[in-house]
Amino acid sequence: MPIAQPPAPSVVSWMEHDDPREALWLSDTQGPVPSRLVIANDTLSADAAYRLISQGTSLLWRGDFQNARQLLQALARRIDNTPASKRKRKIKAEPTTPHDLFNRHRQQQSQRTALLNRLLIELDAQACIHLKRAPLAQEACHAALGDVDAAFLLPLRALQGLIGAHEWRKKGVAIPGLPGNIHVHYGVFSPNRGEYIDLVAQAPLPATDLAFDIGTGSGVLAAVLAQRGVRKVMATDLNPKALACARENIDRLGFGNVIELLQTDLFPTGKSSLIICNPPWLPARPTTAIEHAIYDPDNQMLLGYLQGLPAHLRADGEGWLIMSDLAEHLGLRSHDFLPKAIANAGLRVIEQHTVKPRHRKATDPTDLLHQARQAEVTSLWRLALTKQHT
Repeated sequence: MPIAQPPAPSVVSWMEHDDPREALWLSDTQGPVPSRLVIANDTLSADAAYRLISQGTSLLWRGDFQNARQLLQALARRIDNTPASKRKRKIKAEPTTPHDLFNRHRQQQSQRTALLNRLLIELDAQACIHLKRAPLAQEACHAALGDVDAAFLLPLRALQGLIGAHEWRKKGVAIPGLPGNIHVHYGVFSPNRGEYIDLVAQAPLPATDLAFDIGTGSGVLAAVLAQRGVRKVMATDLNPKALACARENIDRLGFGNVIELLQTDLFPTGKSSLIICNPPWLPARPTTAIEHAIYDPDNQMLLGYLQGLPAHLRADGEGWLIMSDLAEHLGLRSHDFLPKAIANAGLRVIEQHTVKPRHRKATDPTDLLHQARQAEVTSLWRLALTKQHT
């Protein structure tokens, strides 16, 4: 599979003080180019700003940066408390299918994001913000976006996300058993949900000579295998950002002589006694680059992993599949889909290790998807070849 390249930046043009102005718009991270743009400052009321963004107008902020933050919060409150939103909340109480709830949830989140992303901040070619009381954003922007080399616009909400993600990257995520934290780059899946890592740390290893980690992301599972004594781990990913993130983590943890990174689609060449994969858990279409770690359209990666196992798994080896059943509870997959896919690939289940999620949303009754999240179970499926494939 060819490596996807991000689209070239678009250009936003506008008039300001009777002068034509322009800046870059990074479409791969921000969505469509603004169609209408007006200058806004501290004199603009939240009600007036809400009317403008509701009509499709983007606001380029020229006032105090902290006032822009307060305006964004005020806009979020208005979006969440409009009469239309209240009607939707009433509908939620009516009987409906989990699939309908999921689609409604994604639609509401998409519409909310689109509205809030119409409050824009301009950054210069060095990612400096020339507004009163503005934060230093150069380091966070460079880490997430690379060298832009020209003035560009960002939604304030997206800018806050970049800065927050960078702080989390510096802090890292503590993983029990590892000699240090996992530091996650922007756009790479973060191992905040540690229960699936616990499954990998506790399942009995079929061998310790060689393992493949398919779709390594931050490199956390490859590191866990190395910490458990696997002497060689070949970790693959298509995303160059993920590979750069994994390389930093692996070197920082001292596993550089154990873990080899490869940019490839799914499997490296050869066979292994242990092949592990934690694909995206929900079979839906991602709408942003960062959602590729969550959504797997048409179960492509899941099925690719299962169907490729027989050609890469040694006769006495095991394939470990880490999956949540949230998709089944949301009606996105039938409950017999995964067992059938495993059997159709020429595989059998040795054992299924399970754990309940511990994240905050699993116990939040106000979450639209609470019923499905409450029933969710994360599993490590230990798979082996059927006799005809050995």
